[in-house]
Amino acid sequence: MISKTMENALNTQISLEGYASFLYLSMASWCDKEGLQGCAAFMHRQSDEERQHMLRIFHYISEVDGHALAPAIAQPPHSFESVHKLFEQVYAHEQKVTASINELLSLAYKDNDHTTLNFLQWYVTEQREEEALMRGILDRIKLIGDGPMSLYYIDKEMEKINKAELAAEAAESAA
Repeated sequence: MISKTMENALNTQISLEGYASFLYLSMASWCDKEGLQGCAAFMHRQSDEERQHMLRIFHYISEVDGHALAPAIAQPPHSFESVHKLFEQVYAHEQKVTASINELLSLAYKDNDHTTLNFLQWYVTEQREEEALMRGILDRIKLIGDGPMSLYYIDKEMEKINKAELAAEAAESAA
């Protein structure tokens, strides 16, 4: 059984993951509008991934006899200054999610909730990977630049990242 405090904290995390899914979906739409199909495909995939993160917590709460709540999601922004600023915002949001996961871990330690500690370890690894990926993308954008001519190369880099991520996911599924 899960404590009410942990249940509430996990429900807050559900909202954060749901917002991330909608934020990245909004970013995908902006990228489509800007003709950045590689970036749009990447953001669509990220949106789907965040939804899966949300559902994983949702199901976990039910498994431990809690009450998972479907979140009300705030309207995310729908326009962005540049692709560089867009990915800076993604990176900042991933850092916010990491901080939230760390707070959940602290609460689980305090509650002596080993089941939730074990469950959250997946998120610790996932967030390390997400932050590293976003830092790498920002590093590439800084190298390429974000002027009009550079957008083509940024979009091609995103297509490469998409292919690599999809291949990694397929390999993981096959294992």
